Amino acid sequence: MTTSAHEKVRTTTATTAATTATAAATAATAAAAPAARSAVGIRRSELAVFLRSRRERITPEQVGLPHGTRRRTPGLRREEVAQLSAVGVTWYTWLEQARDIQVSVQVLDALARALLLDAGERAHLFQLAGAADPTPAAHCTGVTPALQQMLRALEPLPASIQNSRYDILAHNRTYARLMGDLESVPPEDRNCMILVHTDPGWCRSIVNLTETRRLMAAKLRASMAGHLGEPAWKMLVKRLTAESAEFRENWERYEVVEPRTRTKEFLNPYVGFLSLDHTDLWLTRETGARLVTYTPTDDESRRRLERLHALAVAAERD
Repeated sequence: MTTSAHEKVRTTTATTAATTATAAATAATAAAAPAARSAVGIRRSELAVFLRSRRERITPEQVGLPHGTRRRTPGLRREEVAQLSAVGVTWYTWLEQARDIQVSVQVLDALARALLLDAGERAHLFQLAGAADPTPAAHCTGVTPALQQMLRALEPLPASIQNSRYDILAHNRTYARLMGDLESVPPEDRNCMILVHTDPGWCRSIVNLTETRRLMAAKLRASMAGHLGEPAWKMLVKRLTAESAEFRENWERYEVVEPRTRTKEFLNPYVGFLSLDHTDLWLTRETGARLVTYTPTDDESRRRLERLHALAVAAERD
């Protein structure tokens, strides 16, 4: 056989092998596809059942709706859940019917709030939807045991670790009592922007509330420039816009300011008036993580902070 003939045989053999390998890979992919589709379908069905079960356990009174008459099923109606979550009734119905539709993290967050899900149920909802929960309560990274120890060592000074979105990632006992009782707030709601606009205790405790809200909105807008399009940031702004007319007004001003040290005044519900210097110490500038501390500006505020810390410690022991 000539050299040319040998080369032709080798080429034909190689081509045949490649074709066979491609065909095998295609067949394997085709075989795996139904299994993948089946897993997704099962998850959608489980999500539908989970949503129905949680909807049926909530009374209208629990979410501020009138009970009305002629309720043939327990709990909330589908249209009521859709209204509370700001989604279309048809779309929500499809979700409970396990239809093949895409669900954004913003909608999942709204559903979790409307259905009054606790932390475990919220995690289950996101897992069934195949989505990552963007709230800090779901994955509070970066707060090491050393940082936790540092927060405790700063007592009686109030101190917390926050990110540039104002999520409270960790705090010490004095900070928890600075504006009410932070421990009673669900982890997913531990955000200074949300609390300063919606929590009665925080609103009563901050002396210059209107100016504080305006400055915080301006800081948030400045920080958001580096996080445009990120789901957690969009969720926060959407929620604040829906729940606070004052935030909407401040947000539309398009003011931007950088964080800076300033004196803040509080009417603490446990020890009274406090004058404190607010200081930010950056831990990682890229992610915005910072140590937030409050130091007294006068002797009376120092003594009251010591009393507040003692109350917090005593409450922890009870």
